[in-house]
Amino acid sequence: MSAEVETVTDDLLRRYDVSGPRYTSYPTADRFVEAFTAEDYAQALTQRRSGAAALALPLSLYVHIPFCESLCYYCACNKIITKHHDKAAEYLRYLSREVDLHTQQMGAGQVVSQLHLGGGTPTFLSDDELRELMAMLRRNFSFAPGGEYSIEVDPRTVDAGRLDTLAELGFNRLSFGVQDFDPAVQKAVHRVQPAEQVFALVAAARARGFESINVDLIYGLPKQSPESFDRTLAQVAQLRPDRIALYAYAHLPERFKPQRRIAIVELPTGGSKISMLSRSLTAFMSAGYVYVGMDHFALPDDALAVAKRQGRLHRNFQGYSTQPDCDLIALGVSSIGRIGATYSQNAKTLEEYYDALDNGRFPVVRGLALSRDDLVRRAVIMALMCQGQLLFESINLSYLIDFPAYFAKELEALQVLQEQGMVVVDAHGIQVTAQGWFFVRAVAMVFDRYLQTDRTRAKFSKII
Repeated sequence: MSAEVETVTDDLLRRYDVSGPRYTSYPTADRFVEAFTAEDYAQALTQRRSGAAALALPLSLYVHIPFCESLCYYCACNKIITKHHDKAAEYLRYLSREVDLHTQQMGAGQVVSQLHLGGGTPTFLSDDELRELMAMLRRNFSFAPGGEYSIEVDPRTVDAGRLDTLAELGFNRLSFGVQDFDPAVQKAVHRVQPAEQVFALVAAARARGFESINVDLIYGLPKQSPESFDRTLAQVAQLRPDRIALYAYAHLPERFKPQRRIAIVELPTGGSKISMLSRSLTAFMSAGYVYVGMDHFALPDDALAVAKRQGRLHRNFQGYSTQPDCDLIALGVSSIGRIGATYSQNAKTLEEYYDALDNGRFPVVRGLALSRDDLVRRAVIMALMCQGQLLFESINLSYLIDFPAYFAKELEALQVLQEQGMVVVDAHGIQVTAQGWFFVRAVAMVFDRYLQTDRTRAKFSKII
């Protein structure tokens, strides 16, 4: 076991068993306002055409496919449960309209270096529909060689033949939703997929040359115990995906209706969840994985681990990324994007989404134009979240502030974290320690102005 894991005691995990933002953006999406309109979004695209695009800065694309054939009880994503695959054809027509609005505003042929298909279940689409979608995107955007092109895969909807199609379409990264290999847990969350099926698909994906394979896991699900999760951890170590995302289940049935089907008495206790997290850290790092940050692990030669070593990590709405910080065009219902100093989110229902596009409008229903203070704090939080260090001088020069004076209260608050061995603060900057990297969200939260005025954090996931 590595020395870093040994310093992350169960006592520390309990102390930081609190809720907080994931900081895939700052300010976070719960701060978006309806005063930011489709017109504001269109203006941001126009400004990009004369700014970032003129400098040939690449784009990132996110496409949300909301459909799923069956309901996973733990799910908090925006999804539509249906067996009617004809709904996908209509949805693709509207996605094409949304793309047309973008090219009208900023021109066709913008360079894309990153694409992610999420959901829902992107592989709900048939092979022909996936071909149609990718052909439409390639007609309107220029995909850069060597880019990161990923898709979320439900193992129940994919076989080796479908993997051939994904490779043919240019996807080079796959993310498999596993959650847990234990049959009792799978039955309790209504997502039954035998481990043998996942192992066969991962082997087939490797044979087809996909650059990176990610596996998603969730701890804290019904019927889980530290001992049962140990078995899943051992199977995942044997599977040896390039990346692992390990998420804590947050039971919020008042917000997410599917979770009401989960029996509270079947959920593990808080102590059991802490034990599962602790054992996961030990298991993965003992198996040779690098702790990239927050809930992400990667093999040492994976691009994400390399980016961390070289100080090139970035964050966007999909989490940690190797791609340079860039504008993100988000397509589809409920998706969230970023253009320049603005964030935006599309309508959350198909009815609203279709209605806006029928009227020739971007389906943006809320967003945010960042203030100068937002931009300064975003730079600070992203430096801490991605590089684990911050030099005062770089912020001073970029934003023309005096860091110690501007952030006097925050630096005072950091003293507690410094006493606990999470950070080192000196006259030049802030350094997150090896131990502190496991709790980096707690460090970032110190600089979140919105949390300073609003202490209701129950809406966020746990920070570890």
